[in-house]
Amino acid sequence: MDAKVTLSFDQEVIKSAKAFAEKNNISLSRLTEFLYRQLISKDYQSIESLPISDWVNAVAEGQAEYYTKPRKISKSDYYERK
Repeated sequence: MDAKVTLSFDQEVIKSAKAFAEKNNISLSRLTEFLYRQLISKDYQSIESLPISDWVNAVAEGQAEYYTKPRKISKSDYYERK
């Protein structure tokens, strides 16, 4: 079951992450979930011990396994309604 969470990031980070996610046909939520799954999959004791480059390589080379849900409404329709 999915749960919602509110996070705050630098605007440039969000912009770049959204572009990356869209380019890879994944939602920003699923990309974030993937990164968190990588983070919690091992018993890291500190931020310094995280293998950040492993995350990047896994995502960049398509090793990530994820499932997308069909959109209920297209992006263009969503923005037109606002």
